[in-house]
Amino acid sequence: MQLNLIQIILVLIIAFLAGMEGILDQFHFHQPVIACTLIGLVTNNLMPCLILGGTLEMIALGWANIGAAVAPDAALASVASAIILVLGGQGRAGISSAIAIAVPLAVAGLLLTILVRTLATGIVHIMDAAAKEGNFKKIDFWQIVAICMQGLRIAIPAGLILIIGPKPVKEFLGLMPSWLTDGLSIGGGLVVAVGYAMVINMMASREVWPFFAIGFVLATIQDLTLIGLGAIGLSLALLYLALSNNNNGNSDDHGGGHANIGDPVGDIIDDY
Repeated sequence: MQLNLIQIILVLIIAFLAGMEGILDQFHFHQPVIACTLIGLVTNNLMPCLILGGTLEMIALGWANIGAAVAPDAALASVASAIILVLGGQGRAGISSAIAIAVPLAVAGLLLTILVRTLATGIVHIMDAAAKEGNFKKIDFWQIVAICMQGLRIAIPAGLILIIGPKPVKEFLGLMPSWLTDGLSIGGGLVVAVGYAMVINMMASREVWPFFAIGFVLATIQDLTLIGLGAIGLSLALLYLALSNNNNGNSDDHGGGHANIGDPVGDIIDDY
């Protein structure tokens, strides 16, 4: 299928917004169900792209940035697979192929994410220097530049796919050696472990560890849905707050304030 100039511009705008939203998380343009649907809407392929987005959304539910862990790039996977589906012209018949391409693209997108975030580190130092000078216009300018870099991270690959077509992309992904794809997967798993360790290190306390263990045990029960787990988590949080308040009320604190129960977050909240 050939796209006209207006459709190409609209697709690139959607790709740019999806890249920015991967960091901002305000309007969720990077979510597959939204990005794919918008691309399908502007290219007159709404239904196939909507099905593709919904399917990818179910896959991407387990992708989350936790601590230092960087999840696979859902924005690149959504935009690229939707463009390939549209250019392929197969309609619903091409959805399975687009999904098969989306996951390797999401993993490969980690390289672009790492590159952009490395460049953004230098921008942070520039903004620090501007803050010392009290130059707020310069800070705003470099903040916009950093966000636009995130948008270009998705818009540039999207433009390349529109130029070269879907077939070379499939061939390129097929040429990627197994040691590279396996290495990316293993490295991503290690980074996830490091991210969990950092989060646990920040929130660990005597009072939180039992709830942490209960959460892992409940997660092994296959009949529990996400809504059920959320309800249990909310109930445990309310019980924790009730017990903490009860402990504070019965404390022998001479100042009439709260007692330090070993939970840094709880103590800070009580101070306020």
